[in-house]
Amino acid sequence: MASYPKMSAEERAAELSEVRARYAAIQAMRLSLNMARGKPAPAQLDLSTPLLTILQAREDCFSEDGTDCRNYGVIDGIPEAKRLMTRLLDDEPGNVFVFGNASLTIMHDAIARCLDFGCLGSAPWSALDGPVRFLCPVPGYDRHFAILEQFGIEMIPVPMTATGPDMDEVERIAGSDESVKGIWCVPKYSNPTGITYSDETVRRLAKMACAAADFRIFWDNAYCVHHLYPEPELQDSVLDIGIACMEAGNPDRYLKFASTSKITFPGAGVAAMAASPANIAEAKRLCGAQMIGHDKLNQLRHARFLPSEEALAAHMDAQADIIRPKFQLVERILDEELGGLEIASWTDPRGGYFVSFDGLPGTAARTVQLAKEAGVILTDAGATWPYGMDPKDANIRIAPTMPTLEELEQAMVAFCCCAKMAALEALEQR
Repeated sequence: MASYPKMSAEERAAELSEVRARYAAIQAMRLSLNMARGKPAPAQLDLSTPLLTILQAREDCFSEDGTDCRNYGVIDGIPEAKRLMTRLLDDEPGNVFVFGNASLTIMHDAIARCLDFGCLGSAPWSALDGPVRFLCPVPGYDRHFAILEQFGIEMIPVPMTATGPDMDEVERIAGSDESVKGIWCVPKYSNPTGITYSDETVRRLAKMACAAADFRIFWDNAYCVHHLYPEPELQDSVLDIGIACMEAGNPDRYLKFASTSKITFPGAGVAAMAASPANIAEAKRLCGAQMIGHDKLNQLRHARFLPSEEALAAHMDAQADIIRPKFQLVERILDEELGGLEIASWTDPRGGYFVSFDGLPGTAARTVQLAKEAGVILTDAGATWPYGMDPKDANIRIAPTMPTLEELEQAMVAFCCCAKMAALEALEQR
């Protein structure tokens, strides 16, 4: 079939008529499929069921240093949990602060501390004259944007490239505007593009000149062990931002975050932050008024369930075996249905939880609405941009992990039909 833009008006009208008939048939199927969020499938959660019974007696509840994990105390986490989280944070146990169940909570509170108390003696961000601004690589993670919007921090979109955020833009803005206080980064298998930052990008972030002395890199290492393939040559790696910042003479610039949310049980996992000794000491001092200690029993459960690098790798290989066929199915159907039509492009990631889809400008919202009316719920169009406003109305995040393979195939066939209809309608109006 000829590409849609190269068809004559008559050919496109005929194709649109056929697509609409196919769409009506899909609606008649009365689908009810939800792909709005990147949730683990039940089979993935089943892999962590042993966590529920790993502590069964009084003697099971003591950490290696003798701490009774049933009681108060240990604000920054038990030793076993710190070791576990170092595998997700590329750091040393002494630089790790283990919190509760969600890294998003830690990031939210870290922003709040910067606003209320500043950073290592700097003025509180909320006390500054004028706005506070943040750099936001796009397309990016909607919940990062929601945190900033809630606190009234202005967001500056920066385009993502194949090697990470456009560093020429990042350096230009951060180096010239003192109100720019930080940047969000998902450095490995980025949400939603699946891009992994290059070593050059990491080093430039670490060493760049910043107008704000208290500029912070919020390094969300959410997908650090979420490979789709067990072969090392098919797995991405990323340079550690902590080492890069130390080598660049900016040891306090970064805050790293990670959790077991998509490794074990979302909502019942373990989350942690790694940072320089000075940043960790400040966080412990300020958090001392907020908490006495988090759920040490849950920390202990996770440490015993994933006691080594090898155990973690084996667990993630089992996760990958479940979700890899889903990503492969998405790639196959997109290629079969949309390949060669010149109306869309999409990513083929080697890890993470998402596929990033770009349709023709002006078609994303229409595609998502058509899908909803056909019984397929997708992430809102625009969600991958600050304030939910994609200026091109082109990007859609596809989250394939939750449905079964059969459900996913139905959803993707329906999605492609919707993308075709939206594209043909847009071309008809030109």
